[in-house]
Amino acid sequence: MREQISSASKVVVKVGSSSLTTPQGMIDVDRVDALVDVLAARRRAGTQIVLVSSGAIAAGLGPLGLSARPRDLATQQAAASVGQGVLVARYTSSFARYSLRVGQVLLTADDMMRRAHHANAQRTLNRLLELGIVPIINENDTVATDEIRFGDNDRLAALVTHLIHADALVLLSDVDALYDGPPSRSGSRRLAEIRGSEDLAGVELGKNGASVGTGGMVTKVQAARIATGAGVPVVLTAAAHAAQALAGADVGTYFHPGGRHPGTRLLWLAHATTGRGRLHLDDGAVEAIVGRRKSLLPAGVTSVEGDFAAGDPVDLCSPQGAVVARGLVNFDAVEIPGLLGRSTKELASTLGPEYERELIHRDDIVILESHN
Repeated sequence: MREQISSASKVVVKVGSSSLTTPQGMIDVDRVDALVDVLAARRRAGTQIVLVSSGAIAAGLGPLGLSARPRDLATQQAAASVGQGVLVARYTSSFARYSLRVGQVLLTADDMMRRAHHANAQRTLNRLLELGIVPIINENDTVATDEIRFGDNDRLAALVTHLIHADALVLLSDVDALYDGPPSRSGSRRLAEIRGSEDLAGVELGKNGASVGTGGMVTKVQAARIATGAGVPVVLTAAAHAAQALAGADVGTYFHPGGRHPGTRLLWLAHATTGRGRLHLDDGAVEAIVGRRKSLLPAGVTSVEGDFAAGDPVDLCSPQGAVVARGLVNFDAVEIPGLLGRSTKELASTLGPEYERELIHRDDIVILESHN
């Protein structure tokens, strides 16, 4: 059980903003050093460590003279730009105490959707690990839009776990475990283990985290589901219990693994993106995609919604309007209405050979969970 954590040869550790900063938004040097002490000990014992660290926006508040996390996107991005340098400099200095080097990697969901970007991120992270570097990963909050509002780096950490084929995921927070109600409420009890969704029935999940972060238990449980659904064990606990969690001790909440490892890029498509438009399908196309895992052809689409470009994620909807799948489309939105209801051979003969292809290739389609 928890020995899967203690024996893991490659571990992703995620830490939230509130575990790294003071309430005023400044980096808490002692907290960073305490976390690095734990990670460095595990690294020197032979385990490869990847750290997914929030805190860039929070770390930028103090230097910018801000008393609270800004609400507007432009100021969030400015704070991230200033804070990311502060954060990585602190990690660099702290890991250097153990003669360990760090490498900064900034990712967005968009990076992982596109084949070339996805392969580059995977190759870079694997090479950093081969070279003995500790990668420090964060969402690229300086240029991200939806990603900033997404709600912390929990889901990013779960997806990075798959990207590098890690053996375990440890989510560190300012809360020591998942409880069946608000931890501050008398009578709430720690949930030591979660084996499946039935163990979460009736559990109250807080939506908001600390004032300097954006996460909460909702995003942490979602991240745990992503990881465990593909066979990776997860521990959720407080940053103060990081050493015990990595040692396999009975702290926090342990999410049992299940399932198998699916394609990483499709995991990102399913869990780290939102459709930038919609394609409404007829019943035949729905059956072909969901039932037979076929590509989407123009003849099966009845209408188009949204303003999207080739390569963007779009939702595929049944005639009743239910989203059944998501895929990376091969055409711009403005091109598609002229293609609908026509075969690819007909399109090729009238518009040119570049139109003799599917709207979305089956390798770029993920069936959404509720329709599996």
